[in-house]
Amino acid sequence: MVHLTPFLCKAYRGGHVTIRLALGGCTNRPFYRIVAAHNKCSRDGRFIEQLGSYDPLPNSHGEKLVALNLDRICHWIGCGAHLTKPMEKLLGLAGFFPLHPMMITNAERLRRKRAREVLLASQKTDAEATDTEATET
Repeated sequence: MVHLTPFLCKAYRGGHVTIRLALGGCTNRPFYRIVAAHNKCSRDGRFIEQLGSYDPLPNSHGEKLVALNLDRICHWIGCGAHLTKPMEKLLGLAGFFPLHPMMITNAERLRRKRAREVLLASQKTDAEATDTEATET
């Protein structure tokens, strides 16, 4: 098998290979291809290799579908490819990398916010219950 990686990396001077999301799909229906592309190429432009796909809209079961070719992703990372932040987050959720620190922070914030909302809702129902008991008496 012939390795073209050094040739592809030298084809564009002053840049590097990046693993990123390339937008596809229709209006209001995004679909992303996970691609290895040169960082000087446009977002949806030429790419070296497609490494997977990502459908960000939940399906009927509430799932966001991701398909990854982890062998090829390992290959490109071994060749020195850089990852974009959305790809780091996606690979962290897939278990390939540790979770991105902001993902953990956002999850904790959301957990606290929901706990606060539940507490306020329970206090509101308790207050309404005591008001109805007071008016009945």
